[in-house]
Amino acid sequence: MRNKHQYYKEDAEDGLGLVSPFDPAERDDLWFLPETGDEDAPDLAPLPRADRRLLFDPVEWARAQADLAAELAALCLNFGAFEERLAGIAQGARQRLAIREAAELSWWVGHRIGVERLTLWVGSRSGGGEDNLALLQSGWAVRRLMAGQGPAKGGWPEGIAGFLGYAPTDATEELAEVMQAAQYLHPVTQSAILFHAWRIAGQGAARDTEAVVMAACHGGTMGRRQGQFLPVALAGMTALRAAGSAHSRLAAWISGADAAVLAALMQLDRLTAWHAAARVALADLSGRTPHLLVDLFAEWPMVSAPMAEARTKASRAAVQRNLQTLTDRGLIREMTGQGRYRLWSAKG
Repeated sequence: MRNKHQYYKEDAEDGLGLVSPFDPAERDDLWFLPETGDEDAPDLAPLPRADRRLLFDPVEWARAQADLAAELAALCLNFGAFEERLAGIAQGARQRLAIREAAELSWWVGHRIGVERLTLWVGSRSGGGEDNLALLQSGWAVRRLMAGQGPAKGGWPEGIAGFLGYAPTDATEELAEVMQAAQYLHPVTQSAILFHAWRIAGQGAARDTEAVVMAACHGGTMGRRQGQFLPVALAGMTALRAAGSAHSRLAAWISGADAAVLAALMQLDRLTAWHAAARVALADLSGRTPHLLVDLFAEWPMVSAPMAEARTKASRAAVQRNLQTLTDRGLIREMTGQGRYRLWSAKG
């Protein structure tokens, strides 16, 4: 005989047993949810909602580009002059600018790598110390600026991963989606979006360096010559410190890049004048080493005696003698004031 206080499984299934508070509740029992299931139902509590707008709306950036058309045109004009000036000067001038650009970027990210240390590192892998990682990042920036390959080559998803040198990740895929949505904008506007979007995807000095270098290389694609980069840090950090709306960020990017391009033009003018004056001053010398040293100083911001010996294929004595000759004739100057581990730069 069944006890009246006992309940069995078949009774619960027939609705005859007691309901436990641990039994799964039906949807109809969730009395605190709106009946319509609409997220925008008026009976929901007036709590703050997540902002679902696009972080980089192409329409907003296109509107900012239209408002800044005059400034953008001025930048394009100056960049064209910079591109032509660079084509008519010594071949190593672009490397000289790339080293200075990377050195300025290192100060912005907090590494504070000087031009002389970066030159030694890139030229002869010397000058390292406890901050070798910082030197490696700055050296990577110089190589990428010199490579002439933008992150859009071969398509954004593959191009970004190839530019950074590692396999595609979720961050690179999301960045590619942002850039594909902005494909009809000007390369300068795209470079500004690229810079800010990649910085949002992560933090750290390496991420900031990657963002600037990618943006600079992509901005250079607006020119007629392949392999050029858009200077953005040679005249301050205006382009890199902007925040706020798309208009304010694009305005700062264009302004900072324009100032950097003008600074690069001035450096090229001084370098051209120095190179011509050096050729005239050394016209009475018959050896090949003095003229090779002049080309070397046009290519590198700083030159050490071992670097000059390796690049010119001359003996140590010949290099030292010709460095002294160039110093005596007022063409170069010694920068360290030391008796050993000395560095020279063009005087002009």
